[in-house]
Amino acid sequence: MKWPRTLASRLALIFLTGLVLAYGLSFGLQFYERYISSRTMMLSNLEMDVATSVAILDRLPAAERADWLARLERRNYRYRLDKGLDGEAMPTANPPMAADSIVKAIGHDYSLTFQEIPGPRAHFQTHLSLADGAPLTIDVTPQMEPVASWLPGILLLQLALLLACTWLAVRLAIGPLTRLARAVDQLDPDKPGPLLDETGPREVKYAAVAFNTLQARIGAYLKERMQLLAAISHDLQTPITRMKLRVEVMDDGQERDKLWSDLCEMEHLVREGVAYARSMDGTTEQPVRLNLDAFLDSLVFDYQDSGKQVERCGSTDSVLQARPHALRRVLSNLVDNALKFGGTARLEVERVSGGVTFIRVLDQGPGIPEQELDEVLKPFYRVEGSRNRSTGGTGLGLAIAQQLTQAMGGRLTLRNRAEGGLCAQVELP
Repeated sequence: MKWPRTLASRLALIFLTGLVLAYGLSFGLQFYERYISSRTMMLSNLEMDVATSVAILDRLPAAERADWLARLERRNYRYRLDKGLDGEAMPTANPPMAADSIVKAIGHDYSLTFQEIPGPRAHFQTHLSLADGAPLTIDVTPQMEPVASWLPGILLLQLALLLACTWLAVRLAIGPLTRLARAVDQLDPDKPGPLLDETGPREVKYAAVAFNTLQARIGAYLKERMQLLAAISHDLQTPITRMKLRVEVMDDGQERDKLWSDLCEMEHLVREGVAYARSMDGTTEQPVRLNLDAFLDSLVFDYQDSGKQVERCGSTDSVLQARPHALRRVLSNLVDNALKFGGTARLEVERVSGGVTFIRVLDQGPGIPEQELDEVLKPFYRVEGSRNRSTGGTGLGLAIAQQLTQAMGGRLTLRNRAEGGLCAQVELP
């Protein structure tokens, strides 16, 4: 047997199968009890009715007997004033119950013979002679009591009720688990998600409280780590500055230049660490309405004024609700990466139906291996080869851009271009 794939289907199958089997067993027992009761009552009535009917026919004048046949006829048996049909002698080993009832009713007063009548509807006949010698045949057709016409409708209604109760039970049982699984799937350490509803049965309430507590602990733990990173990075700036001042008074030479370069690299790394820690708390900046085209022009002109090869393509003519400082930091990091590894950068902007805006930063660099496109968004991760520490990278630029984009409710994705280079796409709602 192949089980269904979903837990809801499995529970529904188990519940429905169990209910149907229990209901079928209960109905079968009741039907059997009704059959036994009906048969006992029918045989008891048969004894009394046959004894009465034969006594009436025996006392009536021969000319009036035919008029009484229709009155004495019943659904399962009837009377004939002849010798009946030719048949086979009924074996005495296992006679029908109706034959035993007839014997009990009139067997002590009349000589009875039984014959089985074959045919499409098998039945038997009882032959006897009345007091005046006239023949009398009792034609018996054994059959079950008919089922009430309303019974199938009741059965279908009860089956529908079973289905509805099964569906409701599975929904009540699976609903909280589905909401919990959805909440776990949407759990993002970088931004707090909605809290689960803490109402309902005790087990559901306990699971919701546990999940909300877990989510709060994860957020507090990450915030504490970011605060620790920011504090360490901030405190390192003071000794680095003192060391740079001491290096400045040293005599010129190769060792002085190497030490100065190392201190500059350390200072840059510390500043990036502080920036990354602050990006985890990017929701503190209030969103404002800004003209996206003017905002991008301002960014591009700043780069062009410093002699960088940066250009912009496309226009949206729209006003965007965004955090300007965070958005500028995101695009600046992406443009700096494009300039560092490709020498040029091109900004493309597009607004699609539904109000979604795409900002793409394209370069002509070596790109990133496909298996590392997601890894480079993690902090302190650097691709081996051209994108390593020797180029001045710290491994935090893309991580900061990722954090700030998520804080704005957007999404940052990277992909390699078919014509060469990398495309960094920022999707903003």
